[in-house]
Amino acid sequence: MLAAPGGLGVAVEDVVIHDPEDPPDAHPGDLVLVIGARGRSAAGAIRAAGRSGAAAVAIKNGSAVVNVAADAGIALIEVGHEARWEQVEALARGVVDAARAGGEADSGEVLGDLFALAQTIATLTGGLVSIEDTASRVLAYSRAGDEVDELRRLSILGREGPERYLAMLREWGVYQRLRAGEGIVRIEERPDLGIRRRIAAGIHAGSQALGTIWVQEGAHPLTESAEVALLGASRALAPQLIRHRTLPSPELRLREDLLAGLLDGRLDAESVADDIGADPGKPAMVLAFSLPRDRAASDRQLRRAELVHLITVHTAAYRRSALVSVIGGRVYALLPDLPEHAEPPILALAKEIVGTAQRHLDVRVRAALGGVVPRLSDAAASRGDADRVLATMARGHGTADVASLADVRAEVLLSEVLAFLGEQPRIRDPRLTELVAHDAEHGGILVPAVLAYLDAFGDVRRAARELNIHPNTVRYRVRRAAEVSGIDLADPAQRVLAQLLLRL
Repeated sequence: MLAAPGGLGVAVEDVVIHDPEDPPDAHPGDLVLVIGARGRSAAGAIRAAGRSGAAAVAIKNGSAVVNVAADAGIALIEVGHEARWEQVEALARGVVDAARAGGEADSGEVLGDLFALAQTIATLTGGLVSIEDTASRVLAYSRAGDEVDELRRLSILGREGPERYLAMLREWGVYQRLRAGEGIVRIEERPDLGIRRRIAAGIHAGSQALGTIWVQEGAHPLTESAEVALLGASRALAPQLIRHRTLPSPELRLREDLLAGLLDGRLDAESVADDIGADPGKPAMVLAFSLPRDRAASDRQLRRAELVHLITVHTAAYRRSALVSVIGGRVYALLPDLPEHAEPPILALAKEIVGTAQRHLDVRVRAALGGVVPRLSDAAASRGDADRVLATMARGHGTADVASLADVRAEVLLSEVLAFLGEQPRIRDPRLTELVAHDAEHGGILVPAVLAYLDAFGDVRRAARELNIHPNTVRYRVRRAAEVSGIDLADPAQRVLAQLLLRL
C-alpha cells in the first residue's frame, strides 16, 4: 500500500480489470487492476478511477505515481514485478467473493444472487431453503432458526449432503424422481432419522439436470402455495445455475481477457507474454472451435463451457502457456512458443479435441487451424485465418471437422473474391446483370446451365449429368445465354468474369 488518502477502512465491493486504452468503467467501491500500463503511464487510469469513486487501484511500478493517487483521493496498491495478474485477481476476488457469499448487509439480507433467491423462496414457502448442485454441494441457503433438522444442519456445516443421508435419499428414489423432470418431490417426516418433512424440485436446462432446491418444514407448516412457489423457483433458478457452472474461475477469467485483448489488438504482445510466461519472439498459432447453433441457448452455453474446459486441458498439456477464451460464440486457443514444423502435431491435437468433444458432449464440433505466425504480436492474423476457415466450413465446403487454411484455401479465396465483388457493384459487367434479370423472368434455366458448363471446364456431357438434362439442351442454353447477354465465352477473361459474377 503506497497511498491511502481515505484511510484503511475503505470498503471494497468488487474487483475489476482495466486496460488504459479502454474507456473508464469503474464504479464506487471497485478495486481496479490496471494491467496494461505501469508507472507514470497509468496516471490517466488512476485519475479516472478516482473520479468514479473507486476504492483503490493496483499497478506495477506504483512508486512513480504516489502523488497522482493522493491528488485523486484514491488508494494505491503496488503489485510486485514478478507477480502475475491472474494470481493477484484470484487472491483479491476470492476475498471479496467469500465476504459477499457469507456476509450480511445492514438490512440482514444475505448477499449474493443465490443466497438472496434462497431467502426469497423461504419467504414464499414458509420453510428453510437450500440450493444444491448435482453433486449435492450446497451453493446457497436461507437464514434459519432453531428448527433446523439434522440433515440440513450437517449439509450446511459440511457444504454438502452427508453421505449416510444421501444414500437413504437414493434408496427411496428421491434423486431419480428429481432428475426425471419438472415436478415436486415430497419427503415425509422421519423423526427416527432426524429428518423433518420437506419438498424438493429439480432444476433443469432442457433435459440436463443442474441441481435441486430443498425446502424443509420448520416450526410452522409450509404455506398453501409452497409447491407452486417451489416449481416457479426451480424454473427461475436455471439461468443462475447455468451461470454458476459456466463462469470461469478468476484465474481463467483473466487469462481469457488477456487472450481476447491480444486477438482484438487491445493489448500488446509483450504485456500478455509477461503475464502468461511466453516468449513474444517465438512462433504462435491460434485454433478456433465452433458449435452448431441448432440447440437451445442454455444448452449451447453449457456445452460451450464444457468445451472450454476440455480445450484448456488438452492445450495446456501441449503448451503450458496456452490461453483459451470465448469470443463472439467461438472458442479460441492460443498456442505460443511453438517449435519449427509445429502444424502436424497441432493438427493431431485439434483432431483429438474434436473427437473427445463429440464423444462426451454429444454435439458436432468443428476446429480450424490458423497459420503459424513468426511472433506473438501476429496472433490476430492467425485468428483471422482460423475464422476464414471456419466460415468456409460452415458454408458446406469440405466434410472434415478439422481443417487448416491449406485444406480449404481455394474455397476461402473464392468466397473473399465474391465478397469483394458483392461490395463493388461498379466493377461488375452489366451484361451479366442483365442476363440474371432476364433469366429470372424466363424460368431461371440459362444461368445454371452456363455455371454448370463453366464448372465442367466446357465438358457438355459432364454438365448435362450435373443438371440431369440432355447434352444438346446444355448446348442450346449456353448458346442462348451468350445471345441474350452478348458475352463471348470463348474469351478467357470474359469466361472467368462470367463464372465469378454468376456465382455471386
